[in-house]
Amino acid sequence: MHDRIRITAHAEGQERVLTDDALRFVLELHDAFECTRQQLLQERRKRRAAFADGDSPRFLEATRRIREDASWRVAPPAPGLEDRRVEITGPIERKMTINALNSGAKVWLADCEDASSPLWRNVIASQVNLQDAIRERIEYTSPEGKEYRVTATETPTIVVRPRGWHLDEHRILIDGKPVSGALVDFGLHMFHNAEELLARGSGPYFYLPKLEGHLEARLWNDVFRMAQQLLVIPQGTIRATVLIETITAAFEMEEILYELREHSAGLNAGRWDYLFSMIKAFRLRGPEFVLPDRSQLTMTAPFMRAYTEQLVRACHRRGAHAIGGMAAFVPSAKDPEATERALTAVASDKSREAGDGFDGSWVAHPGLVATCREAFDAVLGERPNQIERTREDVPVDGDALIDLSTTEGEITDEGLRSNIEVGIRYMEAWLRGHGAVAIHSLMEDAATAEISRSQVWQWIHNESVTSDGRTVTRERCLGVVDELDRSFERAEGNRFREAIALFREIALEETYPAFLTLAGTERYLAEGVERATTGPIPVADASAAADEEGAAEPEGAADEAAEARAAA
Repeated sequence: MHDRIRITAHAEGQERVLTDDALRFVLELHDAFECTRQQLLQERRKRRAAFADGDSPRFLEATRRIREDASWRVAPPAPGLEDRRVEITGPIERKMTINALNSGAKVWLADCEDASSPLWRNVIASQVNLQDAIRERIEYTSPEGKEYRVTATETPTIVVRPRGWHLDEHRILIDGKPVSGALVDFGLHMFHNAEELLARGSGPYFYLPKLEGHLEARLWNDVFRMAQQLLVIPQGTIRATVLIETITAAFEMEEILYELREHSAGLNAGRWDYLFSMIKAFRLRGPEFVLPDRSQLTMTAPFMRAYTEQLVRACHRRGAHAIGGMAAFVPSAKDPEATERALTAVASDKSREAGDGFDGSWVAHPGLVATCREAFDAVLGERPNQIERTREDVPVDGDALIDLSTTEGEITDEGLRSNIEVGIRYMEAWLRGHGAVAIHSLMEDAATAEISRSQVWQWIHNESVTSDGRTVTRERCLGVVDELDRSFERAEGNRFREAIALFREIALEETYPAFLTLAGTERYLAEGVERATTGPIPVADASAAADEEGAAEPEGAADEAAEARAAA
């Protein structure tokens, strides 16, 4: 191992993943791009401060020529990415990997980000499971003796989502400092699997999360170019779909496509992170920017319609795929009526997306694959996509993206309590290594937990009033926390004490951490703090347990997990 690199933890399978050559590859990427990454993160902080001071996102004058030049297009779809009408998402846990490969979806989003808690054992296991899945040698036997194997004759194309630029990997130190989690996830997968994927007629494909603008896309494009050069594979082999899940990225969609045009596979409507981004950006801007209960934020809200329709327009103008948002219900054989209602809601939501021009969409569970496919089959027929539908009827309207004045709904006591409960329950499971968790029949992941805690913070700081006439205060929220603390079921190895402390830090204090995952990692998962815990996940609704037969936990599962609410 290179003497500049130090590994501070150990997990099963590490020797297969952290080979000397793989670490040298990550080191070369780090040396080339860490300075730029830090500069871009500093620009994020400056922009965030400007929004707090009253500035608003806008289309960039400096890139007007890119938007107005009608001649450029992204690269044509790569092998395995021509037809993406159903994409299933989930963590790269071994059983869930097999379930996803057997699901019948066209694409599997193998998630190292919001659906995966970054415990060291998960970081390593994700890479081990990717290697085995790609080489068709993955199998699993549960503690109860049940065997899982890939039986599908046609498996989904694998697309890996690395962590965002803002997250560090504290267990790999270069010159004594943590390396980028994004470069670790990308670099290890790329080094070990790119050649194998190409030999099998596919390629190294990625989903890029949390981008806040085209310069961050440019950084990824530079990383791709260097990685392909180092591994001696043709330029343009890598393909990447960018999640438009920040308000600033929504104003730079065409520029993002342009920066990645030789490697672009389109854009995705990361709805729930997008809502989180809206709350974060405007949390101090007054009552006109305060949104109602999370459960009332449907995709028919005018500002969300503007976002999704402008995304389709931007993609199809440039020959790129537009991929819709998450359906995160957990079908249950124990409650057929609830499952039927869920399937009806998913069908309606996916039909709307297909009708709007999307080329495919996400689901969180194999039981939803057929419903999503049927909705897109009805519009696409035998065509692999509808990129030719350019949606020139959609106006490019920056004001519509940030106009929340017509959003219907109210803040309720039930919504406040739900946000606090979901936030604490999710973080407790996340601290134990579970990134996608079933709570009250919905898959929750980091994105929906971010909405929950951010709404609580915003309601407190704007002195919002619930429908029963009471002001949301820190003291009121602390009372709810105490009530929940007494009611939580505590399995052996639970981390509710730390989860409650973390929730209080990120939702109930004066300061507002930019990401709960950042605060949680630095406080609880860094060197010397991570606890190796196992055991069942406490869930708020036994019928929604994540080990439900066939489940494929995701933000995958819940990068949009409240889809139940969004499909209303």
